[in-house]
Amino acid sequence: MTTATDDRRIRGLRPAKPAVDPWRAHGSLIEHERRPNGTAERVLTIFLAGAECPFTCSFCDLWRWTIDGPTPHGALPKQIGDVLSALADGQVLDRLKLYNASNFFDRRAVPAEDVPEIAALASRFTGGVTVESHANTVGALTLEFAQLISCRLEVAIGLETIHPAAAARLNKRLELARFDRAARFLADNDIDLRVFVLLGAPYVPFDESVEWTVRTVEYAVSRGAAIVSIIPVRGGNGELERLQSLGYFTPPAHSQLEEAVERCQAFSSAVVSADPWVEREM
Repeated sequence: MTTATDDRRIRGLRPAKPAVDPWRAHGSLIEHERRPNGTAERVLTIFLAGAECPFTCSFCDLWRWTIDGPTPHGALPKQIGDVLSALADGQVLDRLKLYNASNFFDRRAVPAEDVPEIAALASRFTGGVTVESHANTVGALTLEFAQLISCRLEVAIGLETIHPAAAARLNKRLELARFDRAARFLADNDIDLRVFVLLGAPYVPFDESVEWTVRTVEYAVSRGAAIVSIIPVRGGNGELERLQSLGYFTPPAHSQLEEAVERCQAFSSAVVSADPWVEREM
């Protein structure tokens, strides 16, 4: 169970937040990504600046890339437009990922009046558009955006872990039943599901970490996830250091990440890979 007291403690332990300009994207990258059908897409990821996520997860450090207060009207289209304008002439890309370190369907993070313009900017990408969201904000606004864009929508959701004790103590406010409903909603509306899974989640014993990561990936795939990214938990947000001092968190080893990814290759219906959660390009 999580409380407002947990929120205050986690926020109080954070180091100072860097200054964030809501009119400038943190950075972008272009990469090739394999899809379940065996094709490789050329993907542009834009790391957007905007409002902080309302959920205060104990393991998260994405708040560093957010502003205090709601995202200003017009800021996100400006960020996206600037990145697209800087692309080389004639450069062909298949997919656009819009990662805003929050929830795309939270109107405090993505103002409603900006959604049509964002959809129009995404029109050049024929492979798909990927956005990130807590399972709790998947619903009518998700369907609305899917209908506005001219290609397939993919929603990336953090499942993190299905370890029962750990999941209840991550302060994420996510029950498996709610994740399942979000996954069914996406499938029923022909929207793709991508899932983030943690390696080394707090409260998962170190020697059980790989096993629970593999189980969580399997759970995500069974609920329709086509892409699963395994993210090794890293410290630096204050709360993880507190948990480490109490014996509730041990940073995962590189060998564990290799083992987890290797074991998950057995789930042939999905692409499972490691996401080292590197620092965003500024």
